[in-house]
Amino acid sequence: MKRIKAACLEQTIHFQLKDGISSELGKQQVRQEYESYKVQMDRHGTQYKITEEAEQPDGSLIIKIKKQNNTQPVGDYLD
Repeated sequence: MKRIKAACLEQTIHFQLKDGISSELGKQQVRQEYESYKVQMDRHGTQYKITEEAEQPDGSLIIKIKKQNNTQPVGDYLD
């Protein structure tokens, strides 16, 4: 029999500007969406670690994140 001892998802997420919105307003909305995403993970008790955050020339944001998969233990993945 096998059992999962530790599991972790590694994702690259691109928070993009919405079409037809001014650059400054778009940048604010991207930041707000990003902050809401982190709050949602905190609220659900999801363990995560953001390993990279890069703002793009157009104001969008690309992050690399390691996060808990469901309720599986993460072991030392987030160290």
